[in-house]
Amino acid sequence: MAVSIILMVIVGNGLLFIYNQWQFKKAEKLYEPVGKFITVDDDIKLHYISEGTGQPVVFLHGGILSSSDYKETVQMAAQQGYHAIAFDRPGYGYSERPKKRKITPITQASIIHKALKELGINEPIILVGHSWSGTMTLSYALQFPKEVAGIVILAGAMYKEGYAAENGDLLSKFVTTPFLGSMILNLLLKTPLAKSMAFSMAKQTFAPEQVPEKYAKELYAIGFRSSHFRANREDVLVFPETSKILCEEYKKITVPTVIAVGENDPFGVIDQARRLKEDIPHATLNIIPDIGHMIPELHPEMVLENVKFISKKNTSIV
Repeated sequence: MAVSIILMVIVGNGLLFIYNQWQFKKAEKLYEPVGKFITVDDDIKLHYISEGTGQPVVFLHGGILSSSDYKETVQMAAQQGYHAIAFDRPGYGYSERPKKRKITPITQASIIHKALKELGINEPIILVGHSWSGTMTLSYALQFPKEVAGIVILAGAMYKEGYAAENGDLLSKFVTTPFLGSMILNLLLKTPLAKSMAFSMAKQTFAPEQVPEKYAKELYAIGFRSSHFRANREDVLVFPETSKILCEEYKKITVPTVIAVGENDPFGVIDQARRLKEDIPHATLNIIPDIGHMIPELHPEMVLENVKFISKKNTSIV
């Protein structure tokens, strides 16, 4: 009897594994990469979208999906005389993630910097970071101050205090645990439970605004693949310790800075925005009425307005 039960479990897990791998491949065919690829450090292949010519503006997405968050923004920026570039951060979308070293907002900023050098971007950039990438954007400005013309923080997370997982996150710990994590990532991400979780995450992230149906579907298809989901969970866990260290340095940032946040953002980032304004007194704080957290996806025109503000700041300085 015991042997039969063990065999049934093994066969059941095997079938779940095959089903999940098939669904991963199916998702990648449905949402094929639309941009280009560049390799950094000989082993990190990054996917990015790039349009237009002129002042380079680099967009960094938050902790859920990919460069597709900025698809409309990139098109609008290109039409208005910018060279707009949006990356899939390491491990997200179609970008690879290094496996033999710890990845943090600091190391991700360095990887993006190397990618820009490979692309021949040598003039100072305007850097735009959303949500989780608030800390990554500030890290970039601290590491490469002479190569940044200005920064725009959109609904950014910059401090451990007030971050949703400031005291850890149980799901993230499970997912990044050897063996148990592999089981979750390879057996459960394409089940009805995971689909329900994806749509719930989307609803919470867009609240109180409506989730575009196409976004929720893409999140489940692309965001709930093993490599992407693990990258997200690793980022959740590493954020508190990194932001705790970096926040002591924020006051050193001197480039033009905009901190934009929705009045109805559900994640407490208004408090983080106000705190960053205290650390960077010359920054402009924009609390935008009647919108929530997903500024790039729902309000690309507002993203571009803040980019233009930085451009004008630089022009007036010159």
